[in-house]
Amino acid sequence: MISRRDFLAAVGAAGGAGAMFATMGALGLAPTAMGTPDYQPPRPSDFTLGGRAAAKVIVLGGGIAGLASAYELGKAGYDCTVLEARDVAGGRNFTVRGGTRQTDLDGRTQVGRFSDGEYMNAGPARLAQWMVTLDYCRELGIPLEVFTNVNASALIYHEGMTAPVRYRTAKADVYGYVSELLAKATDQGALDSALTSDDKQRLLAFLEDWGDIGTQHKYTGSLRRGFSVDPGAAEQRGTVLGPPPSLSDVLASGVGRHFSFELEYEQAMLMFQPVGGMDRIPAALVRAIGPARVRTGCAVTGITNGDNGVSVTYTRNGQPQRIDADYCIAAMPPHVTAKIPHNLGAGVQAALSTYHGDPVGKMGLEYRSRWWETDHRIYGGITETDLDLDHVWYPSHGYHGRRGTLIGYYNTGDHAVAYGQLTPAQREARAVAQGVRIHGDKYRTELASSFSVAWHRTPYIEGGWAIPTDAPSYRLLNEPQGRVYFAGDWLTFLVTWQAGAFASARRVVTELHERVLKS
Repeated sequence: MISRRDFLAAVGAAGGAGAMFATMGALGLAPTAMGTPDYQPPRPSDFTLGGRAAAKVIVLGGGIAGLASAYELGKAGYDCTVLEARDVAGGRNFTVRGGTRQTDLDGRTQVGRFSDGEYMNAGPARLAQWMVTLDYCRELGIPLEVFTNVNASALIYHEGMTAPVRYRTAKADVYGYVSELLAKATDQGALDSALTSDDKQRLLAFLEDWGDIGTQHKYTGSLRRGFSVDPGAAEQRGTVLGPPPSLSDVLASGVGRHFSFELEYEQAMLMFQPVGGMDRIPAALVRAIGPARVRTGCAVTGITNGDNGVSVTYTRNGQPQRIDADYCIAAMPPHVTAKIPHNLGAGVQAALSTYHGDPVGKMGLEYRSRWWETDHRIYGGITETDLDLDHVWYPSHGYHGRRGTLIGYYNTGDHAVAYGQLTPAQREARAVAQGVRIHGDKYRTELASSFSVAWHRTPYIEGGWAIPTDAPSYRLLNEPQGRVYFAGDWLTFLVTWQAGAFASARRVVTELHERVLKS
């Protein structure tokens, strides 16, 4: 399957506004200042001079793209109705609490048993500070708190290790040995053709500090590895961790492959989360739109585009219903929309069918104590593994509380498929058995409850995300098809992020509003 990075490169090569803008920025021909693209929401006054009136719009899908579309159009008085097939709005922005109920495509029903105040963000869980999502949190009055994306005290555990290693320790060893090797190459003249004498001295000065290798250019360990006994009062100097493993062992461990994560533009600290759960965002959007306008339990069964309007059929409580409007915004996952009868043409159907929901799984584990804080001194952050858990997340809120809920696995690909085939009880048993290898018996003995989500086995969503696979389909679905528009993160350069859904909604709202003003 094509990666998101490869896809974006292909779109850029083929042209398009985003690629053009990025290229112009690189050449100094366009502004490169930080910030979201300019956006002017529609206003009631826009209709005053033109003698036009706001239209009626059906929004299919109550995820972030659908809710944002209705919210923005509502600012100008558009009559919007949101149809959401699930019993709660938000789409993949789904926070599980005590009493949350969900049945998967295999008929397995789970009911959340988390304690009051405990929850798991089953979908999106972190917000980069440059993303438009934070602007909506400000606009909607949603308080934020820091999400600890990278924590030096978190762990790395790979198959074959006798014990997990702290992130800080692994980083010190990898940086130290890489610095030593590069310094040796510089000293021995291997870089003479690439560097001037002054360049070499500057490079060596950097490596001496970056890898903590000293002027002898030899990595023998460092205070950066951490302490087995921390420094304290009087004569307690602290006990530095023993000498590092050999260079060969460090390379063989593979720990270094996790470090690039924190350098990703989308993942760089400082990151944030809504206080009380990510679903605070869709809940605020629903309140702003008007709860009566957001109809849950409505499964779309047909979309008919006409010369003068759009008709949508759907079922609610087992009863067939129909709604007519001037325009329609289809904000459902594309691979789900592809299953719905429509008259938008074979080209649209083929384009929708190029998308596939990627397998993604998450499990929340509530514990009777916050043993990761008391026993391991881990406050937030992520432990990386090569086990089928992929990642273990520690909560970035509720510190020193009586209980806590961590993400026992957040996996994708084959690992998510393997877990998705299991019953919820089997998923818990498998995840806990793996976690015990990292954290010991408390990973099992302190467990109070769990809840797992296999997004690719979740009705009306059927995937954690849907990444475009070809540029023509991407471009086609970014254009209106008659009176039907498409919206979602899958039509942006921010696939998998709520910011993509917001950006797509803004684009559609702007185009639709301009069309209404000209009609």
